[in-house]
Amino acid sequence: MTLDDLRVFVAVCRAGSLSGVARELGRTQSAVSQHVKRLERETGVGLLERRPRGVVPTAAGRILYEAAADGITGLDRALRRLGELAGGEGGSVRVGTGGATVRHFMAEAIVGFRRRHPGVSLEFRTETSSRRCFDALLASTLDLAWITIGPAVPGIEQRPVVDLPWVLAVRADDPLAARSAIDAADLTDIRLVRLPPNSISGARLDAAFTELGVRVGSDTSVADWDTALLLAELGLGHTVVPAVPGLRAPGDGPLRLVPVPSLPPLPVGWAVRRWDALTPLARAFADTVAESCAAQQPGGPARG
Repeated sequence: MTLDDLRVFVAVCRAGSLSGVARELGRTQSAVSQHVKRLERETGVGLLERRPRGVVPTAAGRILYEAAADGITGLDRALRRLGELAGGEGGSVRVGTGGATVRHFMAEAIVGFRRRHPGVSLEFRTETSSRRCFDALLASTLDLAWITIGPAVPGIEQRPVVDLPWVLAVRADDPLAARSAIDAADLTDIRLVRLPPNSISGARLDAAFTELGVRVGSDTSVADWDTALLLAELGLGHTVVPAVPGLRAPGDGPLRLVPVPSLPPLPVGWAVRRWDALTPLARAFADTVAESCAAQQPGGPARG
């Protein structure tokens, strides 16, 4: 039984697929299967149950998975800290983000962090969903992930950083653009460019509309906030999006942003495996981003 055997086994349990892990690791499916078979020979029990859509751990496999996952995470963390000690100011911070996260939330923080830690490598990985961020954190391939705060996830700690108010984005020539604020009820039966319902932000917005008794329609759904804003600017619809740090509509431009104060703010922030186990460099970067967000939202309830 080798450490590599355990790493591969843990990855297979998380992915639920031998072929998926093979692609991720750049190995053949047969090679991945051999790691699992070696563990099964040495333990004397079956560890995976094959199903039509993948594999799941058996009862014995879950016992080994839970022990191995915690042990590997701790070992990886220790090895990274040893590497930072040996390299002095060197090291790396691995960050998971959404498509627009770096520009909206981290641009200024990255500049400040690099000035203070010029020898540190910042590694950014764009993930398509919070679920993928959580999987990467559990697999110890990320230190931090910037997410929309959602329901509790086993093995993950979520820490809100800033609450984002919602705004209605409309063309400057739209009758709603002249308002200083708009009530969510006034959006009843207006067709909006919507955020994906399977995203946490989209689900929270839909839940808020439902709770307030507001019925909104939609002809278009987009993958991210920036695309929704672009369509509104082009006059292709109204959209309700979070007011991300630094978001401003120029007074002489085609777009207007009208606050919707009756919608509950959207909390965003960090997800980690364990906050108290972050490396000093990862914690320093997380704090730098939180400070930057607070500075750009002077009237908002920033938290760190």
